[in-house]
Amino acid sequence: MTTSYEDVLLQVGQVRYKKGDGTLYVMSERLAWMLDNRDTVSVSHRYTDIKMQKISPEGKAKIQLQVVLHDNTTSTFQFVNRAGPQTALRERDQVKDLLFQLLPKFKRKVNKELEEKNRLLSENPALLQLYKDLVITQVISPEEFWSQHAVNYTQKQQNQKQQIGVSSAFLADIKPQTDGCNGLKYNLTADIIECIFKTYPAVRKKHLEYVPTKMTESEFWTKFFQSHYFHRDRIHTGTKDLFTECAKLDDQEMKKDMSAGVQDPLVDLTAFEDKTLGEGYGSTSEKPTGTQNIVHQSMIKRFNQHSIMVLKAFQQSNDSNKTQGETTHTTINNNENKCVTQPHVNGDILPGTSGENSDESRVKKMRIQEKVRYNDLDGDCDILNSNNVKTLNLTKVERYLHGPLAGTNESNSSVENIAKSCDRLRQCVSSWNLNQVNRSHVVSVNPQSAVSALGELTPGGALMKGFHEESLAQLVPPSLEKDLHHLYMSGCELLRHFWACFPPTTNELQEKVIRMHEALHRFHSARLKPFEERVMCEFSPLSHQLTNHLNQLLSTAYSKFELWQSRRKPSLR
Repeated sequence: MTTSYEDVLLQVGQVRYKKGDGTLYVMSERLAWMLDNRDTVSVSHRYTDIKMQKISPEGKAKIQLQVVLHDNTTSTFQFVNRAGPQTALRERDQVKDLLFQLLPKFKRKVNKELEEKNRLLSENPALLQLYKDLVITQVISPEEFWSQHAVNYTQKQQNQKQQIGVSSAFLADIKPQTDGCNGLKYNLTADIIECIFKTYPAVRKKHLEYVPTKMTESEFWTKFFQSHYFHRDRIHTGTKDLFTECAKLDDQEMKKDMSAGVQDPLVDLTAFEDKTLGEGYGSTSEKPTGTQNIVHQSMIKRFNQHSIMVLKAFQQSNDSNKTQGETTHTTINNNENKCVTQPHVNGDILPGTSGENSDESRVKKMRIQEKVRYNDLDGDCDILNSNNVKTLNLTKVERYLHGPLAGTNESNSSVENIAKSCDRLRQCVSSWNLNQVNRSHVVSVNPQSAVSALGELTPGGALMKGFHEESLAQLVPPSLEKDLHHLYMSGCELLRHFWACFPPTTNELQEKVIRMHEALHRFHSARLKPFEERVMCEFSPLSHQLTNHLNQLLSTAYSKFELWQSRRKPSLR
């Protein structure tokens, strides 16, 4: 049965499906067919599931339309209008044209999601390996992987999103290409469209008003590049098109900005003027009153408008960041102590006092402080802004901990420098003297005792009888060590989600515990056992020593699940 919120874009009666006559509905998100004298939908296909559509060739007796799904299943609809074949053909073409407009929109959404997932996997090798170990081996489903095990990567990608700036020549960079039929083709990306919306807010309003109710996306941008609004510096005014109102709105916004002025007390735009004479020359400062070229004035006005819109976009992003920071800072201060009295700096306006120009003086004082105060030289800056201290983000931790390693590109030591360093070290060591004067309390070990102690602590000595000359780490080749690392990584990821469900107090957690328990068993049989068999065949000395710890982790999880099940059964009874 159709829901009330679905929009029916087209309804065609007398459509046959599998020897039954009914009505075909083209909706906003799916294609549906309902049998006559029934109130339930018999066939329903979402546009995201439709791969393509096919129609019967001209001249064929049956007028049909077939939709092919992604799993290669098909649904064929035959148009049998009683008015005749021409009417049935016209109705079939209406459905075909409407589907031709709707299917690419939903296909683009699916492709965009797949591209985003592929990019995440290519940029994160650990996530890619986890995907191979868990999804390719059918331990878990792809939907479960992206919803639970890849959440940290997707959230990190969302937090790293950065608003792009507006280039001063973004319209000039849109270079049209000829289509071979005396036409031009513009390739617009999402970034270019966003730049157009930022620079021309009136175009954004027109886009929301006309797309997709009155025209398609491509038709809208075709009219934009053909409009007088886009070419208003090249042709004369007077033409009327879709974007005629946009220029008027831009002029109104610019007049408001000019009347408001710049909210900076240290900047006076009215004092700016063109001076062709040097200082001290000339007696008058009259401004030229001659008429300038209208095209030049229009271009200068557009440049100024573009600069204003760029500054507005930058100011909006800064204001949002400051608002978040002030909210966080206020919350922290309120939680610490609500009765703390903040000290007042000389020049501040007290809460109980009133002043005519309090806001103006406050803004002016802040601007002066920004000019004369340097945060990196202020001793109290770190204390006052301790909550905003940036953490150190290291891409290579080993480089930070151990310093430059031998063989890196940064080591520019020559043979002569190494020889000089060795000579200096020898000279320094030769100057060392054993000074035991007034150190009678220091106990020195004689050489014979030191040699015997070292012998007992070396492999094979009296104190090292249980030591194997070849340790387990020395017997494991690098390829096997890499596979073991991947095995631990995927196994620990499943175990982490398993133990996070305890105690399972809700139905969702209980269902997740059961799913993760089944996933652990699949991991054990699909990943761990083949690895153990491979180690047994190729590296018999290692036997099961490599996977003992991982087996213990799994057996502990199995025991916990069995204990929870045993306690759960009496409660269910």
